[in-house]
Amino acid sequence: MLVLSRQRDESIMIGDDVEIIIVDVRGDKVRLGITAPKSVPVHRREIYDAIQREKTEKKEPEKESKASKQEKTEDQQEKKTPQQPSEN
Repeated sequence: MLVLSRQRDESIMIGDDVEIIIVDVRGDKVRLGITAPKSVPVHRREIYDAIQREKTEKKEPEKESKASKQEKTEDQQEKKTPQQPSEN
């Protein structure tokens, strides 16, 4: 982790497109301004974590749905396939 000291109105560049500006410092709180292209998502960590949880929850039902669809297809194929008479 890179740790930098900055004062109010100073900034940090990330690559060529993302700038983080120290807007204000009050006690133990720091206000940041972030300039980034619209294609770069910028979220507070707790929001980012919630988004990732939602994505994971959406993928789990899809996996279950695909598995149940495959089972149904296999069941339907078994029903359509005629049973071979057993030879004695």
